[in-house]
Amino acid sequence: METKKLLFAAMLLSCMAFLSCTRASVTEESPEAFNKRMEWWRDARFGMFIHWGAYAVPAGIHNGEEIPGIGEWIMDRAKIPVEEYEKYPRQFNPVEYDPYEWVRIARNAGMKYIIITSKHHDGFCLWDSDVTEYDMVDFSPYGKDLLKPLAEACEKEGIRLGFYHSIMDWHHPDASGENFPAYREKYLKPQLKELIKGYGDVAVLWFDGEWIEEWTEEQGKDLYSFVRDLKPDIIINNRVGKGRMGMQGMNKGEGYAGDFGTPEQEILDTKSDLDWETCMTMNDTWGFKKNDHNWKSTRTLIHQLVDAAAKGGNYLLNVGPAAEGIIPAPSVERLREMGEWVKVNGEAIYETRASSVYREGENIRFTRSKDGKIIYAIFLEWPGTNARIESIVPVKGSEIRLFGSPDPLAWEFSGEGALVVNLPEAWQDEENRPVKHAWVLRVSSEQ
Repeated sequence: METKKLLFAAMLLSCMAFLSCTRASVTEESPEAFNKRMEWWRDARFGMFIHWGAYAVPAGIHNGEEIPGIGEWIMDRAKIPVEEYEKYPRQFNPVEYDPYEWVRIARNAGMKYIIITSKHHDGFCLWDSDVTEYDMVDFSPYGKDLLKPLAEACEKEGIRLGFYHSIMDWHHPDASGENFPAYREKYLKPQLKELIKGYGDVAVLWFDGEWIEEWTEEQGKDLYSFVRDLKPDIIINNRVGKGRMGMQGMNKGEGYAGDFGTPEQEILDTKSDLDWETCMTMNDTWGFKKNDHNWKSTRTLIHQLVDAAAKGGNYLLNVGPAAEGIIPAPSVERLREMGEWVKVNGEAIYETRASSVYREGENIRFTRSKDGKIIYAIFLEWPGTNARIESIVPVKGSEIRLFGSPDPLAWEFSGEGALVVNLPEAWQDEENRPVKHAWVLRVSSEQ
């Protein structure tokens, strides 16, 4: 009997050691393995954020009063009790929801991936969860899973899919205070497992709500390992732990959990050694708010995309669909116009990296091809008859092309050593230019 106990103990220790090594091999990867895992995301550069939930029903107005602030925070901002807020999920009936149309809008805009809110801070779940009835299938008149058809549409159209998921939860009774460990182990983790295992090739988990006092960096690292054990190649943002510095979104230092930084509503002032992704609204809110008409121009959005790519970051641009399931027309219009620009100039965005010099003055940004042989000079203002660039040197005898123009351009060096490129005469009339807002020169560079 004693021998059997010793053998059992040895087997148990062996299994524990194996599991420990397995976890370490997943979460403590080599730089080469990390770069391989991140490559598709770095290549993508442009994605769609979707904030959608029961908060789209009040759309910024509660009991006849317009509530200040962003739409998805209405439960908190209006101090709505749980029982009273539940009337909004009971009314959430998106009968005009067409996930294939959403994916088509994203694809035609040039977006390569979609991140949608599976559960925001209000705790309402957009999928059929086994651990709660506070979800679309069991609690809303719609009665159907919203994420499953979106996952199918993304797979069919070649768009990567990821899920935003709130760590905090205003609805669950154990999501604050001393019962938080039970919420974490019996609710948060099981729901993440449902999402990762039940919705195809989930590419990203985008956490939020990590600022609550119950959450710690140790819990963040544990959750990071939990998710990566379920799907080793998934990418996870830095809001899984306590590393980020406010809205600026980058980590306080080394050793924090997460694969990329998350600047919110801003673009970094300069490049960073860390991977990062700016998330940005088109107006002033993430979730649908019917009286928010402060839309950014297409020009601003394109310039932000260019600026992020030049500094080595991704650009995650938000839409907030209405409760019926329709993406607002101003969002659709701007995404269509961005798609027209990207269709001509996308080579300067996709599969690029930050150049050693990423800007010149206020109106020129640079990106480079992954092999470093091509520099893209992106002009945010039309430069006139001659484009002057001081920061790059073309390969001798190489061609310089303007995206959208069929012929190579004449170029020379000025007396001061600056590169001067002659631009098409026809394009001096802005009506003749195939794109608006920004123009790209493709240069084989010695830099």
